[in-house]
Amino acid sequence: MENNEDKKKSTNRRRFLKLGLLSSVTAVAGASVLSNFTEDIEEKKSSGEKVRLLTPDGKMVEVDAESINKYPHAHVNTEESRKGIPNKKFVMVIDLARCKNARKCVEGCQKGHQLDYNEEFMKVQLLQDNEEGSPYWFPKPCFHCDEPPCVTVCPTGATFKREDGIVLIDNDRCIGCKFCVTSCPYSARQFNWGHKEKFENKDIPYSPETSIPAAEGTVMKCDFCPDLLRQGKLPYCAKSCPMGVIYFGDKNEDIVTNGEETVRFSELIKERGGYRHLEHLGTKPNVYYLPAVNRQFPLERGFNVDEDIIERYKDVPYVKEMKKQGKI
Repeated sequence: MENNEDKKKSTNRRRFLKLGLLSSVTAVAGASVLSNFTEDIEEKKSSGEKVRLLTPDGKMVEVDAESINKYPHAHVNTEESRKGIPNKKFVMVIDLARCKNARKCVEGCQKGHQLDYNEEFMKVQLLQDNEEGSPYWFPKPCFHCDEPPCVTVCPTGATFKREDGIVLIDNDRCIGCKFCVTSCPYSARQFNWGHKEKFENKDIPYSPETSIPAAEGTVMKCDFCPDLLRQGKLPYCAKSCPMGVIYFGDKNEDIVTNGEETVRFSELIKERGGYRHLEHLGTKPNVYYLPAVNRQFPLERGFNVDEDIIERYKDVPYVKEMKKQGKI
């Protein structure tokens, strides 16, 4: 049975940073703000409750919930989706010390994008840098590079980079040539050989911001969930992770959140030794990693998954040894 502490944690997990997508609040002298508050904000408005806000200079203030205006939830056409959200530079930080391969980030993403079981925009790999070193779980989305080779090689302009740093695919332009698939050094893209035949909300018009409905014969990938960002919500992967592994935010505001903890992006990267995967390639990714030191969970917990998932890790030295000993 769920105890009070579990309920409290569940409530906290529903809290998310508004990522600066809120209108200016007069009580904070017109400064752009980021806020932590629950998704039932409309109830707070009607009840006259206060909302805690974090200003860009790091001060916590309280304002009337009534003064907060959310972006309207509306379909964004293809033309608008190519522009991006003004004055934003979205960034993701993944704390490897917290990851235990719960795979909730994968499942949340699959549900949100209506993907099949074998289609993963977010992949959780098991990396071991050398035989003497300890392996660690490694969540891997699209890296939304500032110098994306996928955009350079696309012959139709189907793959494009927006002003807010997000790289998207327009399936209406994609001809399935797979140039982008082969050019991506992170293997973040996958070809849609035959997506599920039925989709929820079949009648809604297609938008590159939602990747729904997907089209057979085109390329798919992680999109940073810009449709949720317009509503001030975290991407599916970040809000689904029960361990708070994934931080997301606006680099221009220098603030990121994992739904429970809100921190300065620059301080987090500096103090925790943040790095970018395959930095030497010069792609300048907008996904950062915090090293897997002082890990919160034993590695073995991550093997409580389906056999076909474990098979993916068969070439990792640690897994080979554990299989020899009959421990996996």
